[in-house]
Amino acid sequence: MAAFEEESGFGEKRKPLLAHQIGQSVDDLSAPELKERIDLLRTEIERLEKAIEARQATRAAAHAAFKI
Repeated sequence: MAAFEEESGFGEKRKPLLAHQIGQSVDDLSAPELKERIDLLRTEIERLEKAIEARQATRAAAHAAFKI
């Protein structure tokens, strides 16, 4: 099964999933790869900001519901 996960249906290796660790060395990455990382991180920041907004909305709704 592991071999199947590494290959597409046509025997080609799949591109590894892009991931970035904070502080990871970027010395071996090309400019386009660095751009990909920046885009990935921006998308993740947006996702996290939406999660914060959702939690704040939930907290505000609960506060309003239980306000005496």
